[in-house]
Amino acid sequence: MDWKWVPGFGAVLLILLSHMTSALEVPLDPKVLEGLPQPPTITLQSPKDYIFDPRENIVIHCEAKGKPNPSFSWTRNGTHFDVEKDSKVLMKPGSGTLVIDISGEKAEAYEGTYQCTAHNDHGTAVSNNIVIRQSRSPLWSKERNEAITVQMGVSLVLQCRPPAGLPPPVIFWMDNNFQRLPLDQRVSQALNGDLYFSNVLPEDTRSDYICYARFPHTQTIQQKQPISVTVLNNSPEGERRPGFMTPLGATSTKMVLRGETLELECIAEGLPTPEISWKKNGGELPSSRMSFRNFKKTLKISDVNEADAGDYHCTATNNLGTAHHIIKVIVKAAPFWVSAPRNLILAPNETGILTCRVNGEPKPKISWFVNGVPIENAPEDRSRKVEDDTVILNNVQSGSSAVYQCNASNEFGYLMANAFVNVLAEPPRVLTPPNRVYQVITNSPALLHCSTFGSPIPTITWFKDSQTSIKNGDPYVIHENGTLEINVAQPLNSGKYTCIATNNLGIKENHVFLEVKEPTRILRQPEYKVVQRGMSAVFECKVKHDPSLIPTMTWLKDNGELPDHERFVVDTDSLTIKDVTGDDEGTYTCIMNTTLDQDSASAMLTVVEKPDPPTDLELTDQTERSVQLTWIPGDEHNSPTQNFLIQYEDLLHQPGVWLNLTEVAGTSTTAQLNLSPYVYYSFRVLAQNHVGCSQPSQPSRQYRTNPAAPDENPSNVHGEGTEPGNLVISWTPLTGFQSNGPGLEYRVQWRQKGTSEDWSTESVANVSQLVVLGTPTFVPYEIKVQAFNDYGNGPDPEVVTGYSGEDVPSSAPDSVQVMVHNSTLAEVHWEPVPSPSVRGKLQGYKIYYRRERGLHETEAATDQEEQVLTFSGNRSEGRLPGLQPYSLYNLFIRVLNNKGEGPPSPSKTFETPEGVPGPPSSLNVINQGLDSLTVVWGPPVNNNGRLAGYTLKYQPVNNSNELGPVKVMTFQANETTITLSNLNSSMLYKFYLSAKTIKGSGPIITREAFTVMDTTVPNRQVDIATQGWFIGLMCAIALLILVLLIVCFIKRNKGGKYPVKEKEDAHQDPEIQPMKEDDGTFGEYSDTEDHKPLKGSRTPSNGTVRRDESDDSLVDYGEGGDGQFNEDGSFIGQYSGKKEKDTHEGNESSEAPSPVNAMNSFV
Repeated sequence: MDWKWVPGFGAVLLILLSHMTSALEVPLDPKVLEGLPQPPTITLQSPKDYIFDPRENIVIHCEAKGKPNPSFSWTRNGTHFDVEKDSKVLMKPGSGTLVIDISGEKAEAYEGTYQCTAHNDHGTAVSNNIVIRQSRSPLWSKERNEAITVQMGVSLVLQCRPPAGLPPPVIFWMDNNFQRLPLDQRVSQALNGDLYFSNVLPEDTRSDYICYARFPHTQTIQQKQPISVTVLNNSPEGERRPGFMTPLGATSTKMVLRGETLELECIAEGLPTPEISWKKNGGELPSSRMSFRNFKKTLKISDVNEADAGDYHCTATNNLGTAHHIIKVIVKAAPFWVSAPRNLILAPNETGILTCRVNGEPKPKISWFVNGVPIENAPEDRSRKVEDDTVILNNVQSGSSAVYQCNASNEFGYLMANAFVNVLAEPPRVLTPPNRVYQVITNSPALLHCSTFGSPIPTITWFKDSQTSIKNGDPYVIHENGTLEINVAQPLNSGKYTCIATNNLGIKENHVFLEVKEPTRILRQPEYKVVQRGMSAVFECKVKHDPSLIPTMTWLKDNGELPDHERFVVDTDSLTIKDVTGDDEGTYTCIMNTTLDQDSASAMLTVVEKPDPPTDLELTDQTERSVQLTWIPGDEHNSPTQNFLIQYEDLLHQPGVWLNLTEVAGTSTTAQLNLSPYVYYSFRVLAQNHVGCSQPSQPSRQYRTNPAAPDENPSNVHGEGTEPGNLVISWTPLTGFQSNGPGLEYRVQWRQKGTSEDWSTESVANVSQLVVLGTPTFVPYEIKVQAFNDYGNGPDPEVVTGYSGEDVPSSAPDSVQVMVHNSTLAEVHWEPVPSPSVRGKLQGYKIYYRRERGLHETEAATDQEEQVLTFSGNRSEGRLPGLQPYSLYNLFIRVLNNKGEGPPSPSKTFETPEGVPGPPSSLNVINQGLDSLTVVWGPPVNNNGRLAGYTLKYQPVNNSNELGPVKVMTFQANETTITLSNLNSSMLYKFYLSAKTIKGSGPIITREAFTVMDTTVPNRQVDIATQGWFIGLMCAIALLILVLLIVCFIKRNKGGKYPVKEKEDAHQDPEIQPMKEDDGTFGEYSDTEDHKPLKGSRTPSNGTVRRDESDDSLVDYGEGGDGQFNEDGSFIGQYSGKKEKDTHEGNESSEAPSPVNAMNSFV
């Protein structure tokens, strides 16, 4: 069979091979194919253009399949090739592949055009025409190259003209040392291998310009004879406009085939060396398929299509002008497939169509063949009709199977394809395995396959749960191959699906199952982390997934595996990186995989640490008092530098000590430093970010400043006498850094203030004070201290005022008067002492007072401690708080300065009036009966006046702590007991008792007590308490409790701890206290608890309530422990908010609380 062949188009023909190799197969598995006839199908063949290496065997591939297995035969150059007659040719068993042993033979004998035929009872398939050619690497023709001599600046072309090889050789230029010659914008190699010089230079002179040709198939290299070039400089060529060396003329034409690579070349000469640029008329260059080579002298466009045809402009430019050339590109096309014919399986009496649609430029010619024979020469078949690129087969019959060939060709090549027509009559078969389970994720598409075979082609019908017929429409799509697609699967789509395949020869069904699963989702994604070096980083990744799917968590770092290190700890839903280092920076991704889906999330880790220290410190712009410091910052380690700290070391005065000088912003790399004289400076810089401070930089070189007079005088100059008759002048001395030069001394000057006498002067060194003797007592002095050194005086010093030494005051306050305001407060007035007698700075007055005795005739005199109140400033009055009522007091006053106290004033006595009494000393309840009890109390410790009597109130309290009506009784001062009758039995009573004077009632104390329980019962009832068994049981229990208590007591003494006691100690109610052990009665109520619920509140067992002796506290009035007064003599605590609060509290404690109020407090 003759095919049209155009040499040189192997690449295009390879496309055909690739297409035929992947031709459409009948979708039948091997088990179904058993027993079914099938015409031959070519499955593998060699390329159309096969260039072989003569050192190796020739292998021409031809593989095919069919039923029955096909047999193979070959033609060479259009005639039958008898393989068996040639001992050098072997056909592989079961295959049509030829292996030709050309060792010892002339390989040229086997060159030619080969074609393979595969035949069985149902048809014949043929391969492409395979052109077999031997690779060639001919020698260079012998020639003698003349030496070339040119003037500098002219253009030059060194021709290569390699021998024609098969395939063409690769060209390159080298020297005798096998070093490639350097190429640049001036010197370039053309596509044909020639070497172009746009202009020559003296360095181009050499005798070893050698062109090499490398032949790829034989891996041999041939070289041309060396060319010698000499460049003269005696008459150099001047500058000139560009001109093209190739291509020549104003225009040229280039033809390229569709799908190939287009290479356009423009090489220009000129001086200076021209630059090349490209553009296309009426369009843009295809940037995605375009590239420039050879310093833009070559434009390369890959995968050419029809749109690439047109005019391409290349322009050469230098500073003297431009040159233009137009390359007209024409795009042709070898035949290419639009739609290749496909295999047909037809049932008897069916109709089929074979289509062979191709394109090309020029338009290809289409020819049809049947079983390798031109269709016009094949036996006549009335069911067959040919219309150009289409063959129509009508009403086919059994036994009419055949293989059809379509051949499309033009001048640039051809395409050929086999397509069989197989006429079969087969009932339906379902190829999809039965009961297959498909699992998909919710909202994903689901594809349920129903792969079938039958002739005629079966009709597919789907049912869900064996009942519901599925129609083609939302949400279902039934594809032509029988596959059922659910666009967006939901849980309700889960279930059993049945597909039924039907044709006129039978019916077949198959069941599959669909399970729709919950999607895998990351609920908590890892978050961006900024972690300090050495700390730990934790990335969380919490996931939700379908419980029936097995998840697998994977962590990646920068899309790669995690480092294999114990610092990386992967947990169920987290990744922990311990002891983070700089190498741990990157993007971390958690991926949760199941068998059906996955979800992933990523987060970055940034590692921060202290910055590296600055480097390369340099001092510039040096002056007497300033210098500029520059440095190079170190690595910031992902945390921007906030500031730079500049420190200095004074090698002269404080070697080894670094002090802070200044700070600059973190964006600065320079600082202007102000300096002091007479300092040997060395500087260093520290960088600080939010993590911390860097290590110090290396110190700068030393920089010394010259000495100068001091810039400042000593600070904190004071003048103060320590003894009468002296004046101590002190100051804070200058540091060595502040001295500005050697020989530092201080000039101290003083004189009495308010006089015109001259300044007294004394110079001292290495001290910080000067003592002046012989001064009057407490006299103001003007003082100044000036620093000076060997280079001059410091600035004029400021004048400060000091005082000479003090002496104790010489006089006492006079005209002392006392005004008693109430029973606890008195006001004292006096005449201040004269200022000269103070003999120092007046600090204030001290009042010394003491209670001599009480005024009650029965009270004996007591020796009480003397009390002191200090009143600051120049005062003439003060208040004495916290006095005891109804008492006799004695006082005197002293004036006070820094040196001490003056003599006392004459003593003064005064009396305080009566006040309310203190609380009764005790309150007890005795002799409790069924309806009576006795109340006994003791008199107040402090009567604070003449005692007038007592007030007793009491009221019942029920089980819910509700208070009953109050009854009030009064008694004379000499009465301390009362028996109450007509009370309720088994009732809790609360008692309130207070004493009173003519000034009113004092504080209340309380007590609670029960009357005795009524135990009388009718005679017909048995008193269980009198039964013997009950008494025995109670005794046994009591004995057991006693033993337990003894054991607990022993353990406690040994250091053990009773567990129940631990819990009681831990949860003890602070308000609950035990009953009194002495008389079995309940504890007393404190008067401070009157407004709290009665539950469990108790007072001390003696029934008294501790209070201050007076409502007015000395601490509230005096300075420190002695009280405090303002400078104007008013008492601070008297009118402060605190005093108002205290007064309010005192009023509460001095009045008996109302029972109604007490009842309201329990509601």
